[in-house]
Amino acid sequence: MYPLVRELAGDGIPVAVTCRVLKLARQPYYRWLSRPVSDTDLAEAYLADALFDAHRDDPEFGYRLLADEARAAGQQGCDRRVWRICNRQGWWSSFGRRGRRGKGGRPGPPAHDDKVKRDFTASAPNRLWLTDITEHPTGKGKLYLCAVKDVFSGRIVGYSISDRMKARLAVDAVASAVARRGGSSVVAGCVIHSDRGSQFRSRKFLTELRRHDLVGSMGQVGAAGDNAAMESFFALLQNNVLDGRRWATRHELRIAIVTWIERTYHRRRRQVRLGRLTPIEYEAMMIKPQALAA
Repeated sequence: MYPLVRELAGDGIPVAVTCRVLKLARQPYYRWLSRPVSDTDLAEAYLADALFDAHRDDPEFGYRLLADEARAAGQQGCDRRVWRICNRQGWWSSFGRRGRRGKGGRPGPPAHDDKVKRDFTASAPNRLWLTDITEHPTGKGKLYLCAVKDVFSGRIVGYSISDRMKARLAVDAVASAVARRGGSSVVAGCVIHSDRGSQFRSRKFLTELRRHDLVGSMGQVGAAGDNAAMESFFALLQNNVLDGRRWATRHELRIAIVTWIERTYHRRRRQVRLGRLTPIEYEAMMIKPQALAA
């Protein structure tokens, strides 16, 4: 009500009259007038701003993980205070409150149109990339892998492995792919296709695509075939590595994944569609003549 009192005072109505009508004490009003925003309110506003940024980047995070992200950004607040802010603003994990959407609920809207339409072919490298995330349990908790696959040769041009499924996981995978392929000037215009996971709709991921002039593409909801070529790679990884044994630690599984991708999948596993060549052999044979012709 205090802003109303101030506004009426500006129109010539005495503060004493307004406070008497509204049944307000004048001394608290004058204290508020000297400092409209308290230090506590200002600190909570900064904390809420940090929580909103974290929630927008990683919508699957619950309030405890949002609190961790806010503290990392320099804004302190106990879990209870964070919960109160998130509850007031409706910033809940996209996983933790699915039931509230009801049977007709749907995930968030796609960040891009589907530019692939299940046509997983490319006439040259860096024309079409696919990306997705998989997870696997270990004795020390889950390990997450985000991989980027070049449709031209089937090569995994970039990947990122982490113990947390954050937007940074997808961002690092794309950055790895761009660096391996020679930089932004080489991959500019490449279409990168994904599902509608929150990591691929996050602000950080979209910013990374724009930074390298990559073109985003997203499939439909609940349509596994829209990213089937990427799912086939994960199926191979599942059969050859992930389900091969029980993994005691994340580090142990991480080493096994990297070894299988770099040594077996890239250099030893021959593919029928590549003329019984490995991805590395196929690129060595096909890219050089194209470069000379150009």
